[in-house]
Amino acid sequence: MNETPPLSTAQPLAQTQPTKTWRVYLSGEIHSDWRERIESAVKAAGLPVQLTAPITDHASSDDCGVRILGAEPNSFWHDNKGAKVNAVRTRTLIGDADVVVVRFGEKYKQWNAAFDAGYAAALGKPLIVLHPPEHAHALKEVDAAALAVAEEPEQVAQILDYAITGRLP
Repeated sequence: MNETPPLSTAQPLAQTQPTKTWRVYLSGEIHSDWRERIESAVKAAGLPVQLTAPITDHASSDDCGVRILGAEPNSFWHDNKGAKVNAVRTRTLIGDADVVVVRFGEKYKQWNAAFDAGYAAALGKPLIVLHPPEHAHALKEVDAAALAVAEEPEQVAQILDYAITGRLP
């Protein structure tokens, strides 16, 4: 009788020990605790994840350009300066990210979040979009560019867990 020995006694490839720290950029709305919920779930799962984000203090984000570079009497140029100064951080952190998560909340038109999603997609970054079901139609093009569309922050953490370790919830 010819018995074929097992190919390997090593851990199956489906579940592996993480060998790197994953950089995850959290873009989008700043009016809820979604970032904290992802951070808590990632920590509870023991994942090797470094979370980064834009400046989430609304007043600082709006006024950074004029506070650093000088006042602007016209609101367009006030906002333009702030957007460009904020883009130094945003473009750098999205460029460095292994995964980009973009959250669209219930309130406000989040054009900056849509821009970040498009920028990440253009860079070929794995994109996870997070929004309530009622936004599905309005965000269909953004959702089409994403590798996953979640409704709850904990689902994002579960996606990261699966991607990093192969574990299912």
